Amino acid sequence: MSIRLGYQIPNFTHPGVPVERLFDTVATQAREAETAGFDTVLVMDHFYQLPGIGAPENAMLEAYTTLGALASATSTIQLSTLVTGNTYRNPALLAKTVTTLDVVSKGRAVLGIGAGWFEREHHDYGFEFGTFGQRFERLDEALTIIAPMLRGEQPTFEGKWYTARGAINNPRLRPTIPIMLGGSGEQKTFRLAARFADHMNIICDAADLPHKVAVLRQRCEEIGRDPATLETSFLAMGMVGETEAEAKELADSIPEDRRNRAFLGTPDQVAEQLQERVLAAGIDGICINLPRTGYRPGVVAQVGAALKPLVTKGAA
Repeated sequence: MSIRLGYQIPNFTHPGVPVERLFDTVATQAREAETAGFDTVLVMDHFYQLPGIGAPENAMLEAYTTLGALASATSTIQLSTLVTGNTYRNPALLAKTVTTLDVVSKGRAVLGIGAGWFEREHHDYGFEFGTFGQRFERLDEALTIIAPMLRGEQPTFEGKWYTARGAINNPRLRPTIPIMLGGSGEQKTFRLAARFADHMNIICDAADLPHKVAVLRQRCEEIGRDPATLETSFLAMGMVGETEAEAKELADSIPEDRRNRAFLGTPDQVAEQLQERVLAAGIDGICINLPRTGYRPGVVAQVGAALKPLVTKGAA
């Protein structure tokens, strides 16, 4: 499993696209990403649209239903969330869900997971939110159940938050399914990634990446793990336009707190920025979203053509 070039689809509200054609735009983007050389397509695990992309009531598809449909709309590209909110599902059920996705997609599922953070969703849907510390306690317990289930083991676990009693997880297609953690927490997330994950998607300001990469390596070394066995990627917001002027117009919608995670310009300009600010910091791969223009035919292909040489070179 490797995520060198991922395409995340975070936005389902587009001019002139009615609900009955909504999934068609998602499937088209996924197929375009597959053809363009992206290795993974990812969707958010949210029920409301996120601040900075749109209003809460804007369209938001349930993640695993969407990925299951994309399994039939594509043939080679990996399928994942970026990332599953642990608080939204019982961990044994989540292991069953992602394993079913793996079977349906013929071995293309990746379990992306994090502690959960969007308080309003928890409040409105009736999920317990709890404290920051409690959410990470829950994630630790959940991974203690999920990781062995993905390997075909039948864990028995009695925790503060979750219980499993010899949970069976069949059918399975592969010896295991890759686990990707998403986040930036040095004390909790990175330690869990070192223990459980195959991949760490670091979500932070680009300027912080050299420090984050160094700390993640340290967390691996603390438990005797070779840091090279934990791949990394970075989630970039792509404000990509046909011209630099159009990209700058799109950038007006970026919230102040995310401006250091956004990359704007033509596809080639964005590729140059990602090389200098992300890959040069020691990150292995790029996950990019195009929330304003990705639904336009050809844009994903153009971005893929610009970015693929960067990650192919890095993998060589």
